[in-house]
Amino acid sequence: MASNGPGFLQLPPRDAATSPGPLSPGIPPTPGLASRTTNAISSKVTSVLSTSYADSEFRETLALLDERGVNNSAETRRQLRLDVQKEVIDSNGQIIGEFGRVADQLRRIGATIDRLNKSYQDMKNHVTASHEATRATIDEASSLMTQKKNVETKQQLLKAFREHFVLTDDEVASLTLTSEPVDDRFFAVLAKAKRIRKDCEILLGFENQTLGLEIMDQTSKNLNHAFQKLYRWIQKEFKTLNLENPQIHSSVRRALRVLAERPSLFQSCLDFFAEAREQILSDSFYLALTGTSASGAKDHSVKPIELAAHDPLRYVGDMLAWAHSATVSEREALEVLFVSDGNEIAKGMQEGRENELWRLMAEEGDEGPPEFDAVKALNELVDRDVSGAARILRQRIEQVIQANEETILAYKLANLLGFYKFTFSRLLGSDSAEAILLQSMTNLESEALRQFRSLMRDHIATLQGEFQHTPADLAPPDFLQEALKQLSAIMQTYETSLASSSTTSKPTTSKRAAKERGSDEDHDEEEEEEEDDEEEDNEFHPILAESFDPFLTGCENMALKIPAPSNSIFTLNCLLAAQSTLQPHARFTSKRLARLASATAAHASKLADSQYGFLVAESSLAPLFAALKPLRADSRADSRADIAKIATLAPAQPEALAAASQGLDDFLPSAVMDALENLANLQDARLAREVTEEAAERFCADFEHVEELLMLADEARGQGGDEEASLRELFPRTTGEIRVLLS
Repeated sequence: MASNGPGFLQLPPRDAATSPGPLSPGIPPTPGLASRTTNAISSKVTSVLSTSYADSEFRETLALLDERGVNNSAETRRQLRLDVQKEVIDSNGQIIGEFGRVADQLRRIGATIDRLNKSYQDMKNHVTASHEATRATIDEASSLMTQKKNVETKQQLLKAFREHFVLTDDEVASLTLTSEPVDDRFFAVLAKAKRIRKDCEILLGFENQTLGLEIMDQTSKNLNHAFQKLYRWIQKEFKTLNLENPQIHSSVRRALRVLAERPSLFQSCLDFFAEAREQILSDSFYLALTGTSASGAKDHSVKPIELAAHDPLRYVGDMLAWAHSATVSEREALEVLFVSDGNEIAKGMQEGRENELWRLMAEEGDEGPPEFDAVKALNELVDRDVSGAARILRQRIEQVIQANEETILAYKLANLLGFYKFTFSRLLGSDSAEAILLQSMTNLESEALRQFRSLMRDHIATLQGEFQHTPADLAPPDFLQEALKQLSAIMQTYETSLASSSTTSKPTTSKRAAKERGSDEDHDEEEEEEEDDEEEDNEFHPILAESFDPFLTGCENMALKIPAPSNSIFTLNCLLAAQSTLQPHARFTSKRLARLASATAAHASKLADSQYGFLVAESSLAPLFAALKPLRADSRADSRADIAKIATLAPAQPEALAAASQGLDDFLPSAVMDALENLANLQDARLAREVTEEAAERFCADFEHVEELLMLADEARGQGGDEEASLRELFPRTTGEIRVLLS
């Protein structure tokens, strides 16, 4: 079923086939027509049967018929097509009417467009004529706008140039006028001026250098005025600067960093500062010494150091302690002032030196200025600050040294001065040998040592008479004992200063840490310790030469006048007393102890020889030992000849052997006691026993040789058939018995 228009339906073909048309209602069907009718019906039936009633269009058609309220009757079916066609015709008529109205509207629109085109053309002609009339004005206006833009660009460039390369009047006034304060604005303007001068190098790169030269010249003048202003301001601040205040004004440090770019001005400021600080510290030292200021005013809050002038060591120590404290405080304050900001001053000094005129005029091969060492300059400045106090200190200590008449006190003063010299050298740097303070300490130490040597020589000269009298008990003489007491006090003083120096110079390492580092490092440390000990030995050697050697030499000269073995006993007593005094301080007396030990061994050997001679002489065996010692007791032919000689020797005759045996028996019970009695004056009982034992051992060895020869002689006589009494019967003592009796 097809629709021919909106709201109209097309009738199915079967209605058209079954219903007669309106033009031939009564015509009977013909046979051919009947067959066609049959075919149409069958096709219609087939079409109906094949129609899908689930189709959406079919459902819409049925729904439309329901809306019209059409009944399914023959009349309705006949009129349905006519009604539908009528509706289609009416609809087409309406459409045609509507299109007519659209055509009228289009004609009116066309007329309006024509009028608009005409108005546009008129306006176009008018605008073209206006353009032609105003072209010259517009071109002139465009040119003016371009010129305005260029002028604005130049104004911006000029403004930027003036801001970058030109100082304003206010900035120049802040930079150069002394009435303006030195504050952050001053330093900001100064930094800007330095930047301008540096950037002028760019302007000098153009063909026309006039502008760059003028700006650089004016900027350089302003900078010179600024540095002069800064120089005077720093001098003014230095006059009222309180270094004891830990919060030193930051603007002073900043000003010093900036002024370092002018080395000559910076050095002048340092000179001015050093002179001012030298005067201040000198006045402070004078106040600490006397309790009175330089103007004569009493300060009751200060305890004068001079109150301890009756005790020279304390007096000198208090003055040196004040000098050390003042030096440390001065250095710490100056570190805050000059070094606390890193290398800024050093960089400024280096830059200033490189820009100096004579440096710029130097040839390329010339070496540059030496690099500025801030620490070295600081040490030099500290030394200059305390130089005034150092001169007063030197005068006072020289007076104490010259007035002193005590030997030990002279050395203690020298040792104290040496300790402070070492301390000041560490404080002012190892390369500050020319420092006034260090030179003063060195000279004072040398003078104190000269006084010590002079007093020691005078003391030795007064003892020349005592060198002639040896004590009856062979004990060390009184002058040696006093000298050893003095030496002990001197060594204690030296060891104390040595310990202080070693603790301040380098930290000690524990044995556990040394073991952890390994055997190689232990070996290196041992070598370093040996080198240190040797160096300390060498340092203390002059003291021993003055305070010990003359007394020991005197004792040796006294021993030359005493017979042996008393001379060896006396010398050993002196050597042992000296060793006992030096041994606790072996760290710096090892060489001298080794020499004393060697001398002790030599004299102990002499005593052993003496004791051996005593044993041989008192035992009545001297002739027998002397006769038989050259003979040999072995199996060689020469030995047999020596054994044959024994019977012909006088000491080996029966009467002589019997007498020798009797004399030996009488001597042996008290031999050891008699021998030790010879060494009764030797103050070291252990050494006396060792010497006696050594002599007894030599005696036993010789006796064993005699015993062996006598036994061989008896064997030789027995083989010859001689029936005389054997030598062993006449001389029955054995070596074992002798060892027991002499032990």
